[in-house]
Amino acid sequence: LMCSCRPGGGLVPAGGSLRLSCAASGILGATTLAWYRQAPGKQREFVASVTSGGIADYASSLEGRFTVSRHNAKNTLDLQMNGLRPEDTAVYYCRAQRKVTPVYTYWGKGTQVTVSS
Repeated sequence: LMCSCRPGGGLVPAGGSLRLSCAASGILGATTLAWYRQAPGKQREFVASVTSGGIADYASSLEGRFTVSRHNAKNTLDLQMNGLRPEDTAVYYCRAQRKVTPVYTYWGKGTQVTVSS
């Protein structure tokens, strides 16, 4: 999986916006794509996901600030982040997971998002 940020660099002021994009090549049907994040000194946590059927799910802590969208034809997963807060600072990871045979879980290498106060 490959992840990228728009705009580049992943450094934004508090209240700003950032869009992350993940390209998931080679995945099969029935694969759920998701975003996770890991802040310094903390465990990796779920952010948002979209099933192959288009069902989205979000971490309740986001309070509606983030929107996830999936484009099946391109196998991409975008995360639009608005109203960013310093506590959103983390490395964001894309994950592709399939729970039917063949089962797999693939992680992207992660992209740093830093929100300055």
